[in-house]
Amino acid sequence: MVAATRASERRERLGSPPEGRHRGTAESDSFSSSFAALGKLAYEGARVSVNVVDLRSGLTLLSIDDRVVLPTASVGKILLLIEVSARITTRDVAGYGILDKTPGDAIGRAGLWQQLQAPALPVADLATLVGATSDNLATNVLLRQIGLDAVRARTESLGLSRTALLDLARDQRGPDDAPQLSVGSTAELTWLFSALSRGQVVDHVTSHRVLGWLAQNSDLSMVASAFGLDPLSHRTADHGIQLVNKTGADVGVRSEVGLLSGPRTSAAYAITVQFADDGLPARLAVLEAMRVVGYDLLEHVH
Repeated sequence: MVAATRASERRERLGSPPEGRHRGTAESDSFSSSFAALGKLAYEGARVSVNVVDLRSGLTLLSIDDRVVLPTASVGKILLLIEVSARITTRDVAGYGILDKTPGDAIGRAGLWQQLQAPALPVADLATLVGATSDNLATNVLLRQIGLDAVRARTESLGLSRTALLDLARDQRGPDDAPQLSVGSTAELTWLFSALSRGQVVDHVTSHRVLGWLAQNSDLSMVASAFGLDPLSHRTADHGIQLVNKTGADVGVRSEVGLLSGPRTSAAYAITVQFADDGLPARLAVLEAMRVVGYDLLEHVH
């Protein structure tokens, strides 16, 4: 009870919005298509959570089970980037230096460093790889330097109680490993990105640095597929649209959190879908529903 009260006080100090609701709502008519598309997924057995907030008015535009904790795959790496950025800001020795990759850090799947000849890279470059390609090897090397306990402590200091980075990136998860890389609620993830946009995660410098790393994300396959941006070059506004996002993908999980700014307004959004990934049609149906959310977001801000 005391821990919950302290978490609430931290969120209030950072200007967090009210906690999300379990019921589904489309507060804006412009998100009725999103509500219908995601509702169809839920009707077919998927677990769906989404939260969309207008950053200028603070109004919730779309909310479906946004307090439910679901697996978020690589989305939780945001928490590692926040801790790395905070240490660079305070000139902590752990935030500097050049780090070697070791056989114990090696993992396949996402990332570029495993394909590069460089045996070592600076901390800031590793954070850039995580932001740009969700690099698993860079993630594990940073976690070896920073420590998972420090990331958890930073997460708790932000008042997040339903969002966490649970483990290293692994090719296979055994019975003694955490069942997921990360978990989160879309209400908390939207709040976190809103706070980053206001420069309130640790401080303005730390927040801005994290957003800079994430602005290089090359994965625009989910919600962001609707925005018409160049996946490899969208750090600046393009036709009035600017995006910062982080995605997570695993078997049966697709998750994305981001900030979308346009000529009319800006919005923070988070969406996670956990589904039976038993065939390509099921996966494509999830991606198409997430794209519908993107179309509604684009219409709202543009």
